[in-house]
Amino acid sequence: MDFDFANVLLNDLDGAYVVEIVFRTIVMFIVILSFLRLSGKKGVRQLSIFEVAIVIGLGSAAGDPMFNRDHGIVPALVVFTCILAFYRGIMWFASHSERFENLLEGEPVHIVEDGEFVLSETRQRLYAKDEFFSEMRQQSIEHIGQVRIAILETTGSISFYYFEDEDVKPGLPITPRRYRTKRRVLDGAGDYACTGCARVASISTTTHACPRCGHDEWVEALASRRKE
Repeated sequence: MDFDFANVLLNDLDGAYVVEIVFRTIVMFIVILSFLRLSGKKGVRQLSIFEVAIVIGLGSAAGDPMFNRDHGIVPALVVFTCILAFYRGIMWFASHSERFENLLEGEPVHIVEDGEFVLSETRQRLYAKDEFFSEMRQQSIEHIGQVRIAILETTGSISFYYFEDEDVKPGLPITPRRYRTKRRVLDGAGDYACTGCARVASISTTTHACPRCGHDEWVEALASRRKE
């Protein structure tokens, strides 16, 4: 059976349909921009879960009419109008009800307090540790002892509040080379950070279980100050 490249690439595309696609695309692009302006958002950083659901819902409504003759533009406009009305209504209701807003968007979560992971959030695995460490490194954080509070926002971003230089504690290193030195059997006495909860303990035995979380893998703690 011969493979028809022309049919795969063009599928009976003619000049008139190209012009129609260009027109459809321009119209739908204007509709998308209008929707974003009417939604009230000034820009896009990180979307909330609700806003991601809105974007997914608009995907087919915006994309299909751009090139598919079986999908008219007017039905797509109806979809956009309905979603816009729904979105504005939900946002109005959320602005008047904190409980509903928390149900819709979720609540910010404390994941670090006083240089240690918050155990309840660590056990629920609300975030990937590697991604969290990456976020910390981008903020010039070398170890968790430099962080007084870290909050996972509803948009997925992380807010950091730091210790003053004189208050920095020994903490769990988050740079890849140092963190990969974690081990269960320790070489000698010293300050070690638990890789499970970031608790720092002065350990003199070769093996030791964390008194806070029961984890038994440790990394030599750092006490360096943060360099901006």
